[in-house]
Amino acid sequence: MSPYRKIAQSLTENPLDAGLLFLRLGFGAMFLYHGLPQLLGGPDKWAQLGGAMAWLGLTAAPAFWGFMSGFSETVGALCLLLGLGLRPASALMAFTMLMAAHWHFEKGAGLAGAARAIEPCIVFLSLLITGPGRYRLKLPAFAALAAPASELPQAEGAEE
Repeated sequence: MSPYRKIAQSLTENPLDAGLLFLRLGFGAMFLYHGLPQLLGGPDKWAQLGGAMAWLGLTAAPAFWGFMSGFSETVGALCLLLGLGLRPASALMAFTMLMAAHWHFEKGAGLAGAARAIEPCIVFLSLLITGPGRYRLKLPAFAALAAPASELPQAEGAEE
């Protein structure tokens, strides 16, 4: 059997995992496209982005918060593409999208403008719950970040 047939057979036998893979690859590619220019935009761009944190009362260091936005989108996109550290990355990206949605509301764009941030926020929260699926790069250092709590090793000798 050719390698392509094996891949196709594996994807059709595991449609949920295949769906998570395609979702991760699609969103990962798009967020890399959007996040990388933010990350490489420099302090002026970061300060502009970080200004959205003012509604939480965080007015100090807007460039830091803007950098963190670009960082979470860029590194988070790589985590989505590879399936590594997906849950923490999804949490950071959901928070970033929540801030973006609020910024759109503050600018008067209403739900029509904020929807562009709310929709990926919903996807990231869903990925936070589901995890990366079967098709991901597997490295031992990231096993604890991808495994459900029931699969994590328990401390020996711990009394209940």
